Parts: sequence; structure tokens; C-alpha cells
Amino acid sequence: MRKLIAAINMTLDGFCDHTAMIADEEIHQHYNELLSNADTLIYGRITYQLMESYWPTVVKNPTGKKPIDEFAVLIDNISKIVFSRTLQHVDWKNTKLKKEVIREEVLELKQPRNGEGKNILVGSPGLIAALAQLNLIDEYQLCIHPIILGSGLPLFKNISDSIDLKLLKTKTFGCGAVTLYYDPTKK
Repeated sequence: MRKLIAAINMTLDGFCDHTAMIADEEIHQHYNELLSNADTLIYGRITYQLMESYWPTVVKNPTGKKPIDEFAVLIDNISKIVFSRTLQHVDWKNTKLKKEVIREEVLELKQPRNGEGKNILVGSPGLIAALAQLNLIDEYQLCIHPIILGSGLPLFKNISDSIDLKLLKTKTFGCGAVTLYYDPTKK
């Protein structure tokens, strides 16, 4: 079975706000490696629209910073699934639109294709919470940035049942961010 990995950047106090994060070359290189080992990326509407409005422009007009430009190409080419009840269509290449998260469909998506077993990434706060509630996430990769916002969009806002996690490893970046790798322990 393919791994469904929740990978997201967040502040030390648990909020998701892309404007508060450190988007340096080392962080981008980390996400390049993550994307290279995946073949599907799952987003909600808000994250999709944020990413779609920016990264294709970097593909057309590179920044000159190798890890950032490589990230733009990787995210542009990967297959994407967007879950939204309000979007009527999606324009970014390699993107499919779905109206709702159905547990059986996600389980089917996790099955290897033609013997291939690349990872599936989910990178939207609401979808991470929804998939966690359905017990579908195989690994959490939470990149904690050294900033306290005090308010914003909390990552685990809609979690109603506790989820026990086991720390697998950590990765520290020069900018002070730390990625925590967790395995959800099955109850």
C-alpha cells in the first residue's frame, strides 16, 4: 500500500500561514526530495488556489535559485487532486477535482498502481484533519518554523478524537525550522 503523508509547514504555536514561514533554499530542497518520492498531491480549495496562483508562474519565469525553481517544476508536473464543494473546474495541469473525501476512494488511491508505490502527499490543513479523522494518514511530517503567531488557522482545529503519535525522527534546518516525523499508532 502506498503511504499517505501529511506534510505541512506550521508555526511553533500550531498555525498554518504561508506568509509566516521561512521559504529558503534548504527548505525547498527538503520538499523537492519529498515531492520526488511521491506521485500524487492532495489539496483543499484554499491551498490549491494559493499554490496554483504562484508556482506555474515560477515555471515560466524561474527565480534563478535552483531548489526553488526545481520545486516549481516538480509541483507543476505532479498529479494533483483538489477537494472542493465550491470550485466548478481546475486549470492547473495534471489536476482532478473531487467534491468530497470518501474513505473508500482514498483507500483505493493508496493501492499501488502497476506495481508502483510512490507516496501520496496531503498539504492542506482541513484535509489533513479530515483524513486523520478517517484514520487514513500513514505519516505526519510537520515542519515547525521558529515563529509564534498568536492566532491564525490551527492545523488540527477539527480533530474530535485523540490521535496517538510515535516520533520516528527529526530533521533540523539551518534557519531553525525542525521537521518532526510521526507515525500514528493504531488503536
